[in-house]
Amino acid sequence: MASHDELPEEVFAHYGLGAERARLSAGAGRVERARTEEVLARWLPPAPARILDVGGGPGTYVPWLAGQGYEVHLVDPVPLHVEQALQAGARTARVADARSIEEPDAGFDAVLLLGPLYHLTERSDRVRALSEARRVVREGGLVAAAAISRYASLLDGLRTGALDDPAFRSIVERDLVDGQHRNPTSKPEWFTTAFFHRPDELQAEVTDAGLRLAELVGLEGPTWLLGDLDERWADPETRERLLSAARAVEREPALIGLSAHLLAVARR
Repeated sequence: MASHDELPEEVFAHYGLGAERARLSAGAGRVERARTEEVLARWLPPAPARILDVGGGPGTYVPWLAGQGYEVHLVDPVPLHVEQALQAGARTARVADARSIEEPDAGFDAVLLLGPLYHLTERSDRVRALSEARRVVREGGLVAAAAISRYASLLDGLRTGALDDPAFRSIVERDLVDGQHRNPTSKPEWFTTAFFHRPDELQAEVTDAGLRLAELVGLEGPTWLLGDLDERWADPETRERLLSAARAVEREPALIGLSAHLLAVARR
């Protein structure tokens, strides 16, 4: 994600609403969060390792990581997020640009980019951010990068009925052509300026940044499209069935893009 000064005004305004703090605590966000933690747990080095959460927002994953004994540092372009991340328990948090992290070489055991690639709409900037992550992680260290699926708005429009609106259909049409998501309306639920990846695009960007891809998965599978997701999630047995369904298709090439979010795990 760009710095505060370089963020498109509409992106900064979107996150300035403060909604990101609660986004992963309800609805499809619960699946995204649970599956992100599940996949990261397969790959993270043992605690107490040093983790840099780049574009870590309000510190959503900080309590989970710090609770396991990790030393978590966070950078984000939104000052509000930095304040919230410190409240969440980050060891340090500051405003910074994912493309120029200003940390020493090889200073971390793992680097997370669970948001920056969303809003870097130029491929060169996304590769630059991934290259910065490679620079600041130690040899053999982990880099995990999330992306929004090319088909996320199409599927969400089907789920919510937003495709009935001609303005939303116009947004989706462009998403499908080139991945460039633009929202000219005042509806924050239609997101903001972003880039939506195909799985092969994310894989290529990771490789071009000099990283070795270890795993590329779709996080939610079809679960996020359920209209009664909150009710299902409340029951532990049903919740586990949902997560099992997501796991079952997470690496299936024909279905990875069905997830709202992709996660690439790589090593330096």
